[in-house]
Amino acid sequence: MYFTGIIIAISTFLIIGIFHPIVIKAEYYFGVRSWWAFLVVGLVCVGSALFIENEIVSSLVGVIGASALWGIGELFAQKKRVEKGWFPKNPNREYK
Repeated sequence: MYFTGIIIAISTFLIIGIFHPIVIKAEYYFGVRSWWAFLVVGLVCVGSALFIENEIVSSLVGVIGASALWGIGELFAQKKRVEKGWFPKNPNREYK
């Protein structure tokens, strides 16, 4: 039996699930100015995935990169959710 697909599927599910609170916390503490960190992580991971020989590791590094890049859009969407009052504002941060 081959478990590669199941390992990648479960890991992808967990990685995406982990990125949701990361985006929420990044917006809460740093605002949307942290988008560049998601860009750097995403590009480094996607680029690195091209050079990793192991299929599982390469796939998971690519998923992390894609999730980080997707997180940029979610970061700006999270800002709108905070403005609508769906998520709490950070009282220690100044909002414009």
